[in-house]
Amino acid sequence: MSETCLFSDLPESRREEEGVAGVPRLRRANRSQLEFRPLDLDSLIPEDHEARLVWAYVERLDLREAYEKIQSVEGHAGRPSIDPRIPMTLWLYATSEGVGSARELDRLCQEHHAYRWICGGVSVNYHTLSDFRTGAGDLLDRVLTENVAVLMAAGVVELKRVAQDGMRVRASAGAGSFRREKTLESCLAQAEEQVRLLREEVEEAPGAGTRRLEARRKRAARERKERVEAALAQLPEVQAKKAAKDREEKARVSTTDPDARVMKMGDGGFRPAYNVQFATDTASQVIVGVDASNVGSDMGRMGEMVDQLEARYEKAPDEILVDGGFAKLEDIQKVSGSEHGCTVYAPVQEPRDTDRDPHQRLPEDTQEVGDWRERMGTAGAKEIYKQRAATAECVNAIARNRGLRQFLVRGLKKITVIALWYAVVHNMMRMLALMPSGQLGT
Repeated sequence: MSETCLFSDLPESRREEEGVAGVPRLRRANRSQLEFRPLDLDSLIPEDHEARLVWAYVERLDLREAYEKIQSVEGHAGRPSIDPRIPMTLWLYATSEGVGSARELDRLCQEHHAYRWICGGVSVNYHTLSDFRTGAGDLLDRVLTENVAVLMAAGVVELKRVAQDGMRVRASAGAGSFRREKTLESCLAQAEEQVRLLREEVEEAPGAGTRRLEARRKRAARERKERVEAALAQLPEVQAKKAAKDREEKARVSTTDPDARVMKMGDGGFRPAYNVQFATDTASQVIVGVDASNVGSDMGRMGEMVDQLEARYEKAPDEILVDGGFAKLEDIQKVSGSEHGCTVYAPVQEPRDTDRDPHQRLPEDTQEVGDWRERMGTAGAKEIYKQRAATAECVNAIARNRGLRQFLVRGLKKITVIALWYAVVHNMMRMLALMPSGQLGT
């Protein structure tokens, strides 16, 4: 290329040396000019983009619960509703990408090509997205069951060996929101007084503020009153778990999220949290069961999970792998008995008597509990038990990487729905990996 083509880029000293005079000619940014460009939404993302795969998966789902809620019908007045497949796809894709905020998803639907492609020109807002996410519990529960049933019919999931593990996830509440009974009663009185004053203010001066502002203030006061009432309703349950001498002083409930409980976290600290349980098929790493509770201990959760699996698939797993926190003798008896016939693999607690073999059957043991003790002392059981960490803890880590670190919703019912979203997303990705694309969905 000739040097004369580069004169406009020469520094001032170089231009003087070369004998070039005058002001440099530049192409400057003009952001006020109008541009008209043809836009094809389908060309925004490549053919093999993950958003297309998620849409293909959703197209094969039966979304009857979502469609039955739509009140806008042909031949009647009303604005057309958003096709439920759009928010369903948006949340599945967003969850897989670690997006858990409805406001953030709203922003992405305006700025990110993949989310704009999913919307296909349909406008959505964060209120609609948030309501759909937390209201899809029954739909997600059925999708989870039917997806696993499809995989079982294809021979991918056999429900032969299942690993279960719990995961403590931060609640949307701070430690400072926990109050004793006397403080809760005082907060309730203040909340009721605030609601009364706002009602009188609106009645005496209807034009004192805009309707939207007044409605927002009344809603905030009403919701605070409802949260405090819910906290007082939860207090007897918390008090029942405390010693009589500690009930007044140590029994506390959060006014932000009354269902949340302070739990010991993985780092050894104590924070408001929920206990999320996943049961996973070891052969396929497909989640087959989901549960959420506000009990920090895993003790007693195994029996509930086996009951859930049998209710979902009319079949209990042949074997279940859990850590020592689940090893409640009553649960082992129940799960291993004739009702379920499920073989339990869980470590045996070390006895206080160091001279006693922990795997030796005790005189008071039932047949099932004694068999469990002896079984866990064998090399074969120890080899099988290694699959627990490789399965359950791997699934928990994947959920953490997808953003399951702190809930942005409140209340145990909504927490369970969010846990189901993560389970369905996980299984969707496993289906994409394990099955041909033509067999996706239910």
